[in-house]
Amino acid sequence: MFLTYFRITGIAMAQIFFLGGLGYIFVKKNILSHSGLDALSRLVIQVIFPALIFTQLLKNFNFELYPNWWIFPLVSLVITAFSLIVGGLLLKLLKLKTHKLQFLSLVGFQNSGYLPLAIVASIFSGQKSADMFVYIILFLLGFDLVAWSCGIYMLTYEKQVKFKLRSIFSPPVIANLTTLVLIFLGLNKFIPQAVFNPIKMIGDCTLPLAMFVVGGNIALVQLKDVDKKSVFFLLLGKLIILPACGIAVVLKLGVSELLGFLIVMQLAMPSATSLSVIIRHYKKEDALISQGVFFSHIASLLTIPLFLSLYLSMAVLK
Repeated sequence: MFLTYFRITGIAMAQIFFLGGLGYIFVKKNILSHSGLDALSRLVIQVIFPALIFTQLLKNFNFELYPNWWIFPLVSLVITAFSLIVGGLLLKLLKLKTHKLQFLSLVGFQNSGYLPLAIVASIFSGQKSADMFVYIILFLLGFDLVAWSCGIYMLTYEKQVKFKLRSIFSPPVIANLTTLVLIFLGLNKFIPQAVFNPIKMIGDCTLPLAMFVVGGNIALVQLKDVDKKSVFFLLLGKLIILPACGIAVVLKLGVSELLGFLIVMQLAMPSATSLSVIIRHYKKEDALISQGVFFSHIASLLTIPLFLSLYLSMAVLK
């Protein structure tokens, strides 16, 4: 059973790695310039991904089908808080004197959208796939609120800088909230197919383009004087301790299979590539971020299939 699931998840990761690898090659060969990658990244974040959120929720979500929809953003907040706690405990063992917030950010914030969506699209089909897409999008409602506010604040922390409330309302968050309001008010019924279909076409481009962006961002990573000890503790916490704890908790609590899969998958994800984008955008010293993003993504090629296979085989046996 385990080997069967490992083969399925391994193939899924290979397909995703292929798309990310293309983005990596495009940037390394200057087929996609640095400015082009930035433009593509903005396009995905500001237009294409919100279009996916809009159409997926309109097509698959209603409040009667998902009466407990609020659980998913709540779960995302719990996962982020737990990840930051684990990162804090590892910091004490690591005894890192500088760049503590960068280490915490690497442990606390994962590649929570693009990579999980690609994994689900490769593993599931039919109603399970539709349900998982809705789960991930609702999960991102909570995650993005924290990642694009506290995450930016942590990486750009200066005593004179004040927290800006408007920073939490990124385009994906706005798309999520707007669509939920439309559905709640019943206004979604008045959206004509002539409008819905083109937006859906745009949203359908999300996964391949997002993986190009992920691979391209990794290609920009500068690996100089690798902090081997910090990277080791990061990989231990991010890719081993967190998913292992996730499996133990969801099995102990008897969480439903798909929700359990979401939790374990999110806890198994590598560090968010957006962290390196934030560091680069705000021109902050990149002491650990690029190293953590690069090595966590490489190591996750093995650890993601391992922990997802473990969970699926144990959930079925239970």
